[in-house]
Amino acid sequence: MRGLKDKRVLITGGARGIGAATASRFLEEGARVVVLDIDDEARQRIEDKLPSLSGTVGADVSNHEAVTQAFNELDKLLGGLDVLINNAGISIRHTFMEITPEEWQRVMDVNLNGMFFVAQQAARKMLENGNGVILNMGSTNGMMGYPFYADYNASKAGVIELTRSMALELAPTVRVNVICPGYILTPMQKAEYTPELLRECESKIPLGRLGQPEEVAALFAFLASDDAQYITGQIFVIDGGEITGGLASR
Repeated sequence: MRGLKDKRVLITGGARGIGAATASRFLEEGARVVVLDIDDEARQRIEDKLPSLSGTVGADVSNHEAVTQAFNELDKLLGGLDVLINNAGISIRHTFMEITPEEWQRVMDVNLNGMFFVAQQAARKMLENGNGVILNMGSTNGMMGYPFYADYNASKAGVIELTRSMALELAPTVRVNVICPGYILTPMQKAEYTPELLRECESKIPLGRLGQPEEVAALFAFLASDDAQYITGQIFVIDGGEITGGLASR
C-alpha cells in the first residue's frame, strides 16, 4: 500500500486475533507500530512474536485515566500518531433475558466508551499534526439482528454512528471509517462457538467459509493508506457475503 512506510500506528486490542494480524501487516508495510492491550501475558507474546514492534502499552480502554496515561506513553514510543486502529472489544454470548446489568455495562464500557476515549485522544493529536486516519472496529452485529448478543449488537451499532459523526466533524483533517467483520476465525470466536456451530455458520456464508484475521488486516491497511485518501465516513463490511442475502439472523 502507498504511504504506510514510517507511519506511526496504534492498535488497541492488538495482542491477539485481528489486532495481532493487523500489527503484523502494518509492520510488513514498513509502519512503526505500538500495540495497546489489557492482557500483560498476551502483550509479552506479541512482543516475542513481533520483535520489530516499537513497543506495547498496557491499559483498560474503558478507563479514561488509563487511556490518557497510555497516550502519554505512546508519545514516548512514537512521538505522535498517524493511524489509529481502534480494535479493542469484548463479547459475551447469552440471551437477552440473561444479561445482567453488570454484563451490559462492561460490554458498553469497553466496546463503546473505550472506543470513544481512545478515538478522542487520537483525534486531538491528529488535528494538531494536521492529518490522520482513525479506523474503528464495528461488526455486522451492529447492522443486522443477531440473537444472543443484544449488548454487543447495541454497542457496535453505537460505534457505527460514532464513526459517522466523527468523520463529519474531523474532516478534512482526519479520515474516519468503520470496518464491520462478520464471522472471522479469532480466539474469541473459537471460545464462544463449538466446532458444530462454526460449521453451521459457514453453511450460510456465500463464500463457504469463515474469514481470517489477516483478511481484515488487509482492509485496515488499505483504508489507512494513501490509496484511500478520498474515503471517509463509510462502513466497510467484510463477511464473505453473509448479510447480502439477509440470512444473518437464521
